[in-house]
Amino acid sequence: MQLIAFYILSAIVVLSALFVISARNPVHSVLWLICAFFTSAGLLVLIGAEFLAMLLVVVYVGAVAVLFLFVVMMLDIDFAELKQGFTDYLVLGGIIAAALLAEIIIVASAVVSGGTFNPSPGAQTNADALSKVLYTDYLLLFQLAGVVLLIAMMGAIVLTLRSRPNVKRQNIARQTGRKRKDAVELKDVRPGQGI
Repeated sequence: MQLIAFYILSAIVVLSALFVISARNPVHSVLWLICAFFTSAGLLVLIGAEFLAMLLVVVYVGAVAVLFLFVVMMLDIDFAELKQGFTDYLVLGGIIAAALLAEIIIVASAVVSGGTFNPSPGAQTNADALSKVLYTDYLLLFQLAGVVLLIAMMGAIVLTLRSRPNVKRQNIARQTGRKRKDAVELKDVRPGQGI
């Protein structure tokens, strides 16, 4: 069962990678890349590297989602045009969703039927071993990597932030620096009359 699951998942990874580089729409390319990452995570589960599979899904798919956000921000993709073809791709999207569900079922059944994912009781898993090394010996490097990623994320936000002409923005210096005479206007309203 593991061999069959390996061939199915590896074929899907190769096809997804080909669709990533051949898609004309950047949105479709990113979605195929997410499919390739999920399928690669299934391959990692098959060989018993459950921590790397989880890391691949959390880090890379999360990073791809952020990349997708920045691609949309930088390219000004017309979403009205994308939504028009929603019903045309509904069947294809359903097939891809069914394929991803089938991948999950195949990997789960391969693991249950004798995969290397089930550790013996009392054995140390990959996540335990890596976390002990990462949070003891390499704690400073781990925190420095987090700071570098935070700075990179802030730089990407600054690079994609554009000023648009008809968008109101908050000017805090003008708000805090205004005088009472600029903000308050007294009206002398006579009885029986409106403003």
